[in-house]
Amino acid sequence: IAPGDKAVISPCVEGSIGLSICYDLRFAHLYRAMAKAGAELLATPAAFTKMTGEAHWHVLQRARAIENGAYVIAPCQYGTLSGGSQCFGHSLIVDPWGRVLADGGESEGIIMADIDLDLVRQTRARIPSLQHDRPFALTMGA
Repeated sequence: IAPGDKAVISPCVEGSIGLSICYDLRFAHLYRAMAKAGAELLATPAAFTKMTGEAHWHVLQRARAIENGAYVIAPCQYGTLSGGSQCFGHSLIVDPWGRVLADGGESEGIIMADIDLDLVRQTRARIPSLQHDRPFALTMGA
């Protein structure tokens, strides 16, 4: 297994979905690239541990939704791994405003929520950060 160097977007029934996995969630520029390329849904399946999940899972998922004006579909493994690590669970569906539409909690199961791609377009029109995004040069202060 090796890290990839390409963002992957796939068409779905309606719209397109950006695909990632677990640790990718920590690299905001990946999701920005997918959103700029047209992804309206961002998939972030993971197996966050209980410790990192409690501290980071909800915050990072909501941030990715808000900063890209996209839905985030975030399945997360729950239970104990063979090595003894506890997985966090809390599979999420987050809308482009950062509202959690569904949270699977600390259990196995299926979550569902209505997805309205018009909300993606409305959000991106209201907060056009994808259009205004630009690289920044870093200047070190004295």
